[in-house]
Amino acid sequence: MTRAAAGVLLGLSILGPVRAPAQQQRAATAAAERQAIRVARVSQNRAIAAGQFDSVASFWTDDVMIRRGLGQPVVGRTAYLALFDTTGDRTSALVYQRRTTGVEVSSQWPLAFETGTWVGRVGAASGPAAIRGRYSAQWVKRDGRWLIRAEVFVALACAGVGCRSIAAP
Repeated sequence: MTRAAAGVLLGLSILGPVRAPAQQQRAATAAAERQAIRVARVSQNRAIAAGQFDSVASFWTDDVMIRRGLGQPVVGRTAYLALFDTTGDRTSALVYQRRTTGVEVSSQWPLAFETGTWVGRVGAASGPAAIRGRYSAQWVKRDGRWLIRAEVFVALACAGVGCRSIAAP
């Protein structure tokens, strides 16, 4: 290999891969979309902690489907919203919080896949952990806004009252 060729290769390895402007734009757009989903999840967590359940539901499509942590299915915004205790004593209710660990946005469709961990705490977002696990979510972008179309939660650990529940067969 000539010195000139070696110098070019060394220069390319230092600079890293060269991206075309279109690739750079797609990467920037994907990063912005991932961030929008992360921000939406944080906002939903705040609404859950504050007991603002109508706001919580505003992040779901009307036909949202979930599989609860212990395996029970729930279909539709109304059914999902009913899981949140809007009238009872919140001091003993579980307050669920999700922490995003990854988001992948489709370059072809208005879809994204989120993964993370979740925890149900007694009485408040700062209360003792009763149940925890992992989750995944499908997001769809409609009218410029990311919404949750489906979520799957899997309970993996518990403590205290969280261990009294039974998993669906």
